[in-house]
Amino acid sequence: MTHTPLNAVQANMATTILSSVLQDNKPLDRAYSLAFANQQMAPAQLAQITRCVGEIMRRLNLFAFLVTGSDEFELAELGNASTQLVSAWHLLHELPLPKFPYCRPLDEDDFAQRLALAKEDLVLWDGCPAWLEAFGVQSLGDAWPAERQALAQGAKRFIRVNLLKCTRAELQQKLAGEGIETQFVETVDSSLEVLNDSALFKSQAFKDGWFEQQDAGSQLVADALDVKPGMRVIDACAGAGGKTLHLAAHMQGKGRLLAMDVETWKLDNLKIRARRAGAHNVETRLIIGSKTIKRLKESADRLLLDVPCSGLGVLKRNPDTKWRDAQDRLPVLMELQAHIIDSYSRMLKPGGVMVYATCSIMPCENQEQVQLFLANHPEFSLVMEETILPSVSGFDGFYLAKLTKNA
Repeated sequence: MTHTPLNAVQANMATTILSSVLQDNKPLDRAYSLAFANQQMAPAQLAQITRCVGEIMRRLNLFAFLVTGSDEFELAELGNASTQLVSAWHLLHELPLPKFPYCRPLDEDDFAQRLALAKEDLVLWDGCPAWLEAFGVQSLGDAWPAERQALAQGAKRFIRVNLLKCTRAELQQKLAGEGIETQFVETVDSSLEVLNDSALFKSQAFKDGWFEQQDAGSQLVADALDVKPGMRVIDACAGAGGKTLHLAAHMQGKGRLLAMDVETWKLDNLKIRARRAGAHNVETRLIIGSKTIKRLKESADRLLLDVPCSGLGVLKRNPDTKWRDAQDRLPVLMELQAHIIDSYSRMLKPGGVMVYATCSIMPCENQEQVQLFLANHPEFSLVMEETILPSVSGFDGFYLAKLTKNA
């Protein structure tokens, strides 16, 4: 992709976003939302900012090294160098430097020397912190370097057609009429890849509920559950409901689809999205405690467990994860995953199908959790499992396991 320099306004906005993430500890997507709210910039100008900030966050240790000479840093301290990080991004891509009103200039000779050293260190060049490199090698062995490199790249833009309202071809045609270029994703029947910098959420197609933004790999999870119209389906970790709405489309709006979560605000967002999508068979239920699960014992024909995870498969999209507390949170998350699959699986009827899924590519959250569950639950059988690898698919990274409960 060709990079273009940021003008003064864009550069200042990029530094504001970086400071918000590094100093104020805001999630990157939230920082974007705050910075872009009520902005009158063209979509292409906003996309330039997200490309710059996204690359800096994905390879933050590299940019820290280019600016300071060290790849060790505290987030808040590095936030004080936001203008220099943006300047380093321009120098890396051989672009004219933006005009900041106040910025200690980078020494371009020092920068050139550091850049030469960085190119010889592939782990640093891919923006991988030391803890993740060690964990990746331990978990994936010789396959890790390819995934590390893939996760350092920018995420592509994918959308999912809402089959309750249109076909993929009809959606593509309608988007083209609004100046949004797309192409079919051949390996995912419900997906289109967006090819230009366009304001998706301002399009009439979005307002009419014709599509949702969703990674193509993520769309394969709902496909694996093999739901049919008229079934009783439970999405037990629904969040804001991207996969819930995909399931509703597969059900053609017929049957009962129960979306559950432990956070009210996520379910409230899901209700809004479901109305726009015309998914009228979606019900929501807050998980208050174990009694909520017990009341639904053996009630579901299909059960989706898209469990909380480290997010180490979606670092292209959420790169700030690896610079925060992902390493410390992983044992806690693994304990929660084991609890959820053990407890929530009781909601599945005998003869039913369950899919366990994560947005991680690490076996400790995936295959090992499923094997532990099967060892303790002989009434379940593994039908298939798949790890969607970024290096192979070009998508984000996911894992899914399809299991059946013996009748």
